[in-house]
Order: sequence, then C-alpha cells, then structure tokens
Amino acid sequence: MSDTALSQGEAPHGSGAVAVLRARLRFESGQAAVAARVVYAGAAAYALLFVTAAVIHYLVFKTPRGDLGNMVQAIWNTLHGHGLEETTLSGHRRDRLGIHVDPFLLLFVPLLRIWSSPLLLPIVQALAVSSGALPVFWLARKHLGSSRAGAHFGLAYLLYPATQFSAFTTADSFHAVSIAVPLVLYAVWFLDEDRLVAFGAVALLAFTTKEEIPLAIGLLGIWYAVRKGRRLVGLGVFAVGLAVTLFDFLWVIPHFSPSGADPFLGRYQAVGGTPQGAVHKLFTDPMAFVHAVASGQHAFYVGLLLVPFLGLALLEPLLLLGAVPDLAINLLSNHPAQTEIGYHYSGGAIPFIVAASIFGAARFRRYAAGLSLAVLLTTAAVALIGPIYVLPGDVQALGSPQVSAEAHAVSFIPSGVPVSASNQLGAHLSERRRIYTFPFAVHSHWIIVDVNDHTFSDAAALKQKLRKYETDKAWRIVFSSHGVTVLHKRPTRTNGVGR
Repeated sequence: MSDTALSQGEAPHGSGAVAVLRARLRFESGQAAVAARVVYAGAAAYALLFVTAAVIHYLVFKTPRGDLGNMVQAIWNTLHGHGLEETTLSGHRRDRLGIHVDPFLLLFVPLLRIWSSPLLLPIVQALAVSSGALPVFWLARKHLGSSRAGAHFGLAYLLYPATQFSAFTTADSFHAVSIAVPLVLYAVWFLDEDRLVAFGAVALLAFTTKEEIPLAIGLLGIWYAVRKGRRLVGLGVFAVGLAVTLFDFLWVIPHFSPSGADPFLGRYQAVGGTPQGAVHKLFTDPMAFVHAVASGQHAFYVGLLLVPFLGLALLEPLLLLGAVPDLAINLLSNHPAQTEIGYHYSGGAIPFIVAASIFGAARFRRYAAGLSLAVLLTTAAVALIGPIYVLPGDVQALGSPQVSAEAHAVSFIPSGVPVSASNQLGAHLSERRRIYTFPFAVHSHWIIVDVNDHTFSDAAALKQKLRKYETDKAWRIVFSSHGVTVLHKRPTRTNGVGR
C-alpha cells in the first residue's frame, strides 16, 4: 500500500477522533453552561424568595426594633448630622460604634436619601447573601474539576440553614455582619486566583461589617501563605487583620461606649470578662474555657454548622481557622442566642466553613460528583430548619384586621417626634432622633403599643403598664383597636395658656 493510500485510509480515523474530541468538548462546554445557568437562576430565585419573605414579615409587623430599627436610626441620624447615633431602650443616646464596629452602615446613608424605608436594609441583605452562591460555584468548579459538582455546592450554600438565617433573620431582620458572608467568599475566590487588588477591596469592605471580621480575614492570610507559598503577602494580611481587630476591641468600642467598656463583656465573666482577664484566665485556669464551651447546646450548634457539609471543612484546617473568631465569641458567651442558628451570630463563620468544605472535598476529587451530590442532599434534608417556614403565616396575616389596625395606628405618629413604641411597632418608627421602647416613655410625646407583641415576655405586665397610661389624665387615647393603642400627651397649661 502506498503512503498516499495509507494516508487516505487513516484520514477518516483521524477525522473521527477529532470529531469525537470536539463533540466531547461541546458536551462539556454545554454541561458547564447549564450548571452555571442553574446556579445563577437558583441564586436569583433565592433572592426573590427571601426578599419577599423579609418584606412581608416587615409589613405584618413581625420585625423587631432591634436590630433593624437601631441600625435604621443610626443611618437616619447620620443623614441628619448625628453620626451613627442611636438610642437605647430607655431613650438615652449612644454611638453605634460603642456597641459594634460596623461603619458599613454608612454606605446606606445616600441610599436612604433616595428611598427612606427600613425595608432597604433587609432587601440589600437578602440580595447580597444570595450572591454568595457565585464564588462558591466558581471555587467548587475549579477545585473539584466539575461544573456539576460546582452547581451542587452552590445550591448547597443556598439551602444551608445558616445561610438562610443570614439572608432573612426573623429574630432581628438585619445585621451588617450578614453582608460579610458573601464578601468573605469573594475574598477567598480572589485570593485563590491571586487577584490581590480585588481581594484587598472586598476584604477592606468586609472589615467594616463587625469588629472580629478583620481578624478572620487575617487568618485567611495564613492559609494563603501556606497554600500559595507567598509568605510575605499572607503574613501581611494576617498582621493587618489582627491589628484592626485589636484596635476595634481595645480602642474603638471603649472610646465610643458610654461606660468606657464593651457592653457585652458581662457575657464572658466565666472566662475572664475582659481581653486582659481572658489572657490571665487562660494561664491560671484553662479549664474554665473547657467548661464554658462543653455543653449539649454548643455541640448541637457546632453540628448544625459542620454536618450539612459532611464535616469536610475539617480537612482544610488552615482555611477553617477563619471561623475561629466567631466560634470562640459565640461558644465562650453565656448568652444562649449566640449558639442558636436562627440569629446573625454565625455570619463570620459561615463563609469559612463553606469554602473549607470545598477544599476538603477536593481531596477526593475523583469522587467529586457523588460527594458534592451527597452534600447537596444533606443540606436539602436540613433546609426546613431555616426561616422560610414563617412565610405562609405572614402571607395569611396580610390584610388581616390586626395588621390593618397596626398600620392605621402607625399612621398617627408624626415624623421626627419622640415616641415610645412596643418592639415590633418600633421598627416602623425608628427614623427619628429619639425613640423609646415601651414601657420607657419619659420624654416621649406619643405612645403606641401592641399588646399582642410576642417579644414581650410578660403580657400581663405589659397590659398593666399600658393601663396606667390610659388612665393618666396627662395622656389621651387617640386610637384603640385589636389590642393596638395610640396615646398622645396632652399639652401642659399654665394660667390657662398652653405651652
């Protein structure tokens, strides 16, 4: 057979191999596109669902003054020349930075000028947290070598109960640290891609969401130094993060706190109370830390954070280090809510657990499709623990006589005047210089109370205190229906002349 004949005979075989390769590439490309569309569509649908849930929850007066109302008031006061000022339950003025170092709230000031509504904050929160599915998808697709596995992790992130409560926190509606969830995930992605400028931008933004977040991102620098071998950059990130967190805890909060100390130190008396006391306790009584952490509730809490991702985060301990600041703050506290998944307290730990789980799964890359599917099924199995269960009841309450009475009552309160309000009504009235939470009403001109507000632990005492004002001749009842009452303080008179 001639060379020409041989070449002609082999041509179909060669062309067939190329055709098969091209077909396979087209299939893989098509599969990747489908996976990306599934994640993007899932994130969009998730955002729509949780925005809807947050808006309806607010409209049926289930959103508390704390934390949403406090933060709206701080933003409103900043807009009117009183930087990050808010009032306590009793109406005393305080600086927001004396409680938490979350100047991220300043970004809402120009937005509140455009749309003056407390709903702005929970809507932005739901949209931001939903977007975190994108860097999760990108990281998993890259390190597991599969778009399908990437989609599994992206959807698992959305179903993860801790993520759900960050997108829509029924207990307090909004907290700036929830915005750290997507920001840290983007930071991990950019750092993994060696895009240091983009990393620096999102990292600095994340710094502004809560005082421990800079240290968490600093610990991300240690992971980067070891993983990429860029020790100078990684250690620099750690040094900056540690320095900012120490500055926040040791100077910013004490400086702006009315008492000159962190208002939450009382939660840590068992382990020393103060940072200095904790260091002393660590050397003199280290078992105090063990006793503080070791409890069934704490074990259950940690399990709810780690088990949905099959504990894979434990296989990437240097990346998981970033979760330690938040976990330590929560587990060492004697405040039960800090170890309940339904609050914002886990926000700083979530992105590190999710990202570390991806890198942990990458150790079993040849089983990526099956392992990632197992993660998705596990998170789906516990997804109903999330907050969306309140939505049907909230939808049913829309337009009810109770909600109509609450909406009508709120309409009586003039803008700007001091008011005393029950907790859930207070979230709708926080855009003013001073607001009290009933029964505090020393300098208020108006009182608005819903005796059906379940956030009051003693309903009988609430009704008794309201009755005291209703029978006081200094006050007149303006509106009363379905347990909602509005009172207005009568003007004082001197020699028959009002003043």
